[in-house]
Amino acid sequence: MGMMKTEAPLDEKAIVAAAEKALADIATVRSEVSKVIFGQESVVENTLLAVLSGGHALLVGVPGLAKTKLVTTLGEVLGLGANRIQFTPDLMPSDILGSEVMDQDETGRRSFRFVKGPVFAQLLMADEINRASPRTQSALLQAMQEYHITVAGQRYDLPTPFHVLATQNPLEQEGTYPLPEAQLDRFLMQVDVNYPELAAERQILLDTTGLAETKPQAVLSAERLIEIQTLIRQMPVSDKVVDGILALVRSARPGQGNAATDKNVAWGPGPRAGQAMMLCARARALYEGRLAPSLDDVHALAEPVLQHRMALTFAARAEGMSVRDVIAGLVKQAKG
Repeated sequence: MGMMKTEAPLDEKAIVAAAEKALADIATVRSEVSKVIFGQESVVENTLLAVLSGGHALLVGVPGLAKTKLVTTLGEVLGLGANRIQFTPDLMPSDILGSEVMDQDETGRRSFRFVKGPVFAQLLMADEINRASPRTQSALLQAMQEYHITVAGQRYDLPTPFHVLATQNPLEQEGTYPLPEAQLDRFLMQVDVNYPELAAERQILLDTTGLAETKPQAVLSAERLIEIQTLIRQMPVSDKVVDGILALVRSARPGQGNAATDKNVAWGPGPRAGQAMMLCARARALYEGRLAPSLDDVHALAEPVLQHRMALTFAARAEGMSVRDVIAGLVKQAKG
C-alpha cells in the first residue's frame, strides 16, 4: 500500500504521547481547511483520511463543487508540493511522466536529458482523470502503485510522500473513458462530492465574491505528515474491529453466504478493501479525537472504501438499485 519505513514499534506510553500530539496537529489541519472550504465536512474528512493513511483518493462529482480548491488547500495546509494536471483526450503519457530531450554541448556532443513531468509532486491533482485515454490513465496509475516511473529503461523515484487526488465527473457525461476496475482498486477511497447545504452555499457566495479571499496557512510539513502516517500504522486495532472489518468486506462478496449480496452483487471487494479499512479506521479515530478505532469507524467508512470495489448484477441495476444501497444494507446487517 504505502511506502512506509518499518521502524521498531514504540512502547505504549510513547504511542499514546505521539498520538495525542498527532490529535492536536490534525485538529489544527481541520480548522485551517474549514476557513476555505465551507460545509462538505464528510468530503474534507474522507479526503484527509486517505492522505493520512498514505493513500490516494478519487473525488467524484459534477464540475464546480470546489474539488480542485480542496486539493490546493490541502497542499498548502499539509505543507506539500502540489501539481495539477488537467486530463484531456489528447493528453499523452509523457505529458504526465516527463520526456527525454536532446542536449548539445560546446564540443557538439549530443546527449539525452530527462525533463521531469508534473507527476513529480508530493500531492498530485489529476483533474477529470476519466477524460484521458486508457494509455495515459495507466501511466499515472502505475506511478500510484509503484512510486517510481521508468522512462527509456531508466528508473526515477517519485517524491515522498506521494499522493494522487483524482477528480472524476459522473460517467453519464459524454467523452469519458471509465477507469477499469483494477485501476479503481488503486484508490484507497472514492469520495462522493455533492452539492453544498444552503447555509454553506450562502457562506460561499458572501466569502468568495469580495476583494479579500481567505488564504489557508501551512500547519504540517511533509516530514511531519510522514511521522503521522507511520504512527497510524502503529496504532493497535482490537480483534473485535479486525473481525468487524473482515465480516463486512467478506459479506460484500457473492458466494460467501449473504443472500442479498448473492442476488445483487456481480463481483465484490478484494483484500485491498480490508487493508484500506484497517488504515482508514485508525486515521478516522485520530481525526475524531480518539486513540483507538471502533466498529463505528468501520461502518462509517464502508461506503467510501467499498463502493468503487464492487459492481451490481444487471438485474439489480435494472431494479434501480445502487452500490450505495447495497452497502447501506450490509452495514445495517453488521450493526445487527
